[in-house]
Amino acid sequence: MIGVALVGTGFGEKVQIPAFRDCPQTQVVAVYHRDLERAKAIASAHNIPHAGDRLEDIVSLPDVVGVSIATPPFLHYEMAKTVLQAGKHLLLEKPITLDASEARELYHLATAKNLIAAVDFEFRFVPAWRRFAELLSEGYVGHKRLIKIDWLVSSRADPSRPWNWYAQKERGGGVLGAIGSHAFDYIKWLFGDIKRLSARLSTSIPARVFPETGEMRPVDADDTCMMMLELADRVPCQVALSSVTYQGRGHWVEVYGDRGTLILGSDNQKDYIHGFRLWGATAGKPLVELEIPNRLIFARDYADGRIAPFIEVVDRWVQGIERGERIAPSLLEGVYSQLLMDLTHQSHESNCWVDVPDLEAFLANTRS
Repeated sequence: MIGVALVGTGFGEKVQIPAFRDCPQTQVVAVYHRDLERAKAIASAHNIPHAGDRLEDIVSLPDVVGVSIATPPFLHYEMAKTVLQAGKHLLLEKPITLDASEARELYHLATAKNLIAAVDFEFRFVPAWRRFAELLSEGYVGHKRLIKIDWLVSSRADPSRPWNWYAQKERGGGVLGAIGSHAFDYIKWLFGDIKRLSARLSTSIPARVFPETGEMRPVDADDTCMMMLELADRVPCQVALSSVTYQGRGHWVEVYGDRGTLILGSDNQKDYIHGFRLWGATAGKPLVELEIPNRLIFARDYADGRIAPFIEVVDRWVQGIERGERIAPSLLEGVYSQLLMDLTHQSHESNCWVDVPDLEAFLANTRS
């Protein structure tokens, strides 16, 4: 049994505690919150033996083998560094840091200490996505001609939604970090490396109400991101991300090739995991919905769609810990995603295409 400490109690309490509870190899043994009374209340509600408001105290507990961090991204770097320096395995939410140099430092620290560090890129484990990946690897579409990704949701479309860290670029807020981090990971997983990119970021709602005072505070984090990518095999990829689209079409990935077409998508605006379906067509034929094999279906479904794929991430993390073997998605994939986000901002600011460096070369260059 692997004892886990939970750091971050929003997503952590809704998704991670149920997932760790239902994973037979894990047990939540400690919870951290900056408010000690809040930490104690959560621990009491879920029968967790330890609670604390100092991360250093939590990671020093002998029962703690691994730590899951689900705090806002501006806290990730220092917290993850504390966890790794204490010799504990790490499960980190995305985006993993505020910039790629921080992500690279965490990667090297985990590698030096021979620790297993996973990242919660859960789309890799959703049944429809896994079947999508299988069909792509089997050559269903043939030579790819165009990839089109739309991720258009309304989570921040209401301008009365309060101002918080998500409104601040310097704290890792914005749609690029929230969902673009996922998109960059699955583009690499499904389609390979990105050669270069061009991007435009925009903020549609420039101010929101600060709930404690009622004053309007400026928003400088992006709520819409448009990108053109050229993959290493020269296939073009168009990406549209937005969190301010009322009745947005949801999350769709379309792949067009010389032998056929695959379309993966969900219009579910309330649960970003539930609702994915898969369609395919060979050249010249109409699209038909494709069945997802039972062997790929989750062993258990949950009302909150995020729980089942997170259990799969935890299971992969546990396998890595028990076998002492690197797993994916790990900090390596997290570094790549963060690097692409940095380059997206660079492209926006310079108003030009930017080249994507080789990941191994970036990891080796500790001066940049």
